[in-house]
Amino acid sequence: MYNVDGITYVKNVEIEGNEAMSKHPKDQDFSEEADDGLDEDEYDEMELLERLETLREDMEDLGVTTLAEVIQRIEDLHGRLDANRRH
Repeated sequence: MYNVDGITYVKNVEIEGNEAMSKHPKDQDFSEEADDGLDEDEYDEMELLERLETLREDMEDLGVTTLAEVIQRIEDLHGRLDANRRH
């Protein structure tokens, strides 16, 4: 892992032996960054930012925009699964 102009890069090694570089926060492990001059509050904020960005991406992928939609879809899926088990 290294930092250039405020962007932290993580070296990923793929199975075939090809190396790829990633600067996407989703591909990074922030646990080692705590030693790179981040204080605990900054580290916590970066972790929260990562979680929220991941949540946003997942919601976009699933086509939901509110927590109410997520809850409704969960209930619908539980109902369908329960109905399938009874038959």
